[in-house]
Amino acid sequence: MFNHLLYEINDGVCTITLNRPEVYNALSPALIQEITQAFTQAGEDSNVRVVVLTGSGDKAFSSGADLKNGLGGATSLGESLRKNYNPMILSIRNLAKPVICRLNGIAAGAGCSLALACDVIIASESAKLSQIFVSIGLIIDAGSSYFLPRLIGLQKAFELASTGRIVEAKECLELGLVNKVVSSSELDIAVAQTAKMYAKGATQAIGLIKKVLNQSSHSTLDQMLELEAQNQDIAGKTNDFAEGVTAFLQKRPTNFQGN
Repeated sequence: MFNHLLYEINDGVCTITLNRPEVYNALSPALIQEITQAFTQAGEDSNVRVVVLTGSGDKAFSSGADLKNGLGGATSLGESLRKNYNPMILSIRNLAKPVICRLNGIAAGAGCSLALACDVIIASESAKLSQIFVSIGLIIDAGSSYFLPRLIGLQKAFELASTGRIVEAKECLELGLVNKVVSSSELDIAVAQTAKMYAKGATQAIGLIKKVLNQSSHSTLDQMLELEAQNQDIAGKTNDFAEGVTAFLQKRPTNFQGN
């Protein structure tokens, strides 16, 4: 079904692997379309409880836009963003399931934006992030202007965006750009442990948490209180809520089914 990525489901965990290692998993228009399709498919599959996004090879998560592949039929950079990149980023942010980035190497430009769009980032100690756009005279895009200042503040975001410097994994952790840094040999174990936790979690509640948090940065307190009330009504009607209460009263571990 996919030509430029690998798509695998195992025990509720959907793993999407960018599979162009020969070009450091650069984002061609075809790969971008497949990423969007893969996340849409994962969202529609009730067997999927959590998604892991990573890159093939041990050098790069994604080196960013594949400049040799053109604009994918678009007539301008802006049209390419609207046609390709923006739907890809929205397919991740709008997915009502947790998304873990397995950051296995460099994530530069739009590849960095792609990583930052995920809900949790677990990085190898050899991983790096770079908002490299400015080095070719472009602004940050694919959502980085949204993610960066919310994660690290306006001044630091301006620094990284306007210099395009490479940020090593340790500094990424200190800044709050990633959630965890582990050795390369421990990366798969750390990702698997986190994915397993989410795969056994209250999937609908987690999806609603993601939805509410997506609104928080540009809403008033009154609006957020109402949004909480609306979405708590939804969560309160799930089977997982009933299971959670029953397990609590019976003093046993929960057995969430994700519905």
